Amino acid sequence: MTYTQNFTVVGDSLALSAIVAVIPILYFFWALAVKRMKGYLAGLTTLLIALMLAVIAFGMPTQMAIMSATHGAVYGVLPIGWIIISSVFLYKLTVKTGQFDIIRNSVVSLTEDRRLQALLVAFSFGAFLEGAAGFGAPVAISAALLVGLGFNPLYAAGLCLIANTAPVAFGAIGAPIIALEGPTGISAMEISKMVGRQLPFLSVVIPFYLIVIMAGFKKAFEVMPAILVTGITFAVTQFLSSNFLGPELPDILSALVSLLALAVFLKFWKPKTIFRFSAEQEMAATLAVNEPSGHKPTYTGGQIFKAWSPFLVLTGVISLWGIPTIKQALTGHYEGTNVVLSTINSIGHAFSFIPNVPLLNNKIINAAGEAIPAFYKLELLGAAGTAVLIAAIITKYIVKISWKGWIVTFGETLNELKFPIITIASVVGYAYVTNSSGMSTSMGMVLAKTGFLFPFFSPILGWLGVFITGSDTSANLLFGNMQKVTATSIGMDPVLAVAANSSGGVTGKMISPQSIAVACAAVGLAGKESDLFRFTIKHSIILVVIVGIMTYLQNGVLSWMIP
Repeated sequence: MTYTQNFTVVGDSLALSAIVAVIPILYFFWALAVKRMKGYLAGLTTLLIALMLAVIAFGMPTQMAIMSATHGAVYGVLPIGWIIISSVFLYKLTVKTGQFDIIRNSVVSLTEDRRLQALLVAFSFGAFLEGAAGFGAPVAISAALLVGLGFNPLYAAGLCLIANTAPVAFGAIGAPIIALEGPTGISAMEISKMVGRQLPFLSVVIPFYLIVIMAGFKKAFEVMPAILVTGITFAVTQFLSSNFLGPELPDILSALVSLLALAVFLKFWKPKTIFRFSAEQEMAATLAVNEPSGHKPTYTGGQIFKAWSPFLVLTGVISLWGIPTIKQALTGHYEGTNVVLSTINSIGHAFSFIPNVPLLNNKIINAAGEAIPAFYKLELLGAAGTAVLIAAIITKYIVKISWKGWIVTFGETLNELKFPIITIASVVGYAYVTNSSGMSTSMGMVLAKTGFLFPFFSPILGWLGVFITGSDTSANLLFGNMQKVTATSIGMDPVLAVAANSSGGVTGKMISPQSIAVACAAVGLAGKESDLFRFTIKHSIILVVIVGIMTYLQNGVLSWMIP
């Protein structure tokens, strides 16, 4: 039995088919933003609705729809859920052993100002992790760090999701841009250049935008020098590296340059007033009365280095995991002659399981008449979560926690994250059902029919793709070729349209159900996904409209910006 995707199946109309296809999205918005349903319940019920529509409205065989949901759910657990579990576990190890108190003190010694801490941790450090690992690691780790510094969990998660906008397109060693080359046939370098002529404008704005959200315009202007140093150094490095080096390094280089520039700048410049949250100001006043002056602990450089070591080790291991040839070896796909990599390849192959998805593999026929392969990709050694776990094992010896304490902490982490993992598995399952049934393509084809307004809607297509899939890479694979074909038909430069898919996609990351679940899990807000969604949705819409206007202008009066 096979299933041929039909994008006009409802009433033989593309518009009606798209309206039916958008029902699960509208329901999910309602469940979180209006009903304030717990994340895992919203995810499971959205998946159920998508399954019913795929079968009843789009004619997908029931067993195929169910197996497609399992395909997505497995991907939601590995690699995505595995990243969250191992990242939160590593953070908890530093808290349990007292090392995070030293980390907090070291950041506070650089600046006690919450605005500047957000720039350092949420924007620059988060961007570095996005470049090295991608998926959920940047938000999970940077949000947990902010909570440890004293930020409100909801604010920490929301700020890190919004800050993550700037680096997403070049995340995971350039994976979203590299992925576009295959389905579109356009050079990854050309796409990298174009994205590098769009995102830097957002990268300059995002630091200011973050601080305005935190403290308002007046307080943001008080730290404008620091905001400019952070945003401009990041944006300039992002432009130069994306246009002259390629898509692999913009995030890592931009993050390092902005982080170093801001840290050095803060040695010579301080804001006139220290900004803290209102609840903290009351607490600080109480402590000042009850504690003797000069009670703050001081730490040596060695102690500070030791406290940061778990995250330095994490950075090193994740960066190693991201190198293409090593990644190939870890997943058992290395074909070179290097002895060390060949040995790793043997181990990686032994820990990689890629069985066919029963009743689904090569059973779905797409619009081009091609059968779509479907595999459960269980690449255990090559998963980014395994890299974080290895960092956690090394951390055990750095922080000198017993194996019993290490294992107990891991068990506590699993127990805390059981509902977030269910949320992630269900929403990724929904994404796979939507893609397999042809529902997502129906929605995309409607946007593609907007004619001369398509340059404005082109980024919105990417935004929709990331909302559905939770990944800029997946959204690029989903809609990249459609962008190219539509652009060519209306006289728009296909490089601009394909790049806009990725640039628009980054603004959808902060409202993606997967991202919301990851962020809530990292800061202990499981079940509060609706609150975080309400926090980020308006910012996501504002930013995607900005990218849409930018793309529309680049298709006309600013066409000289296209490489």
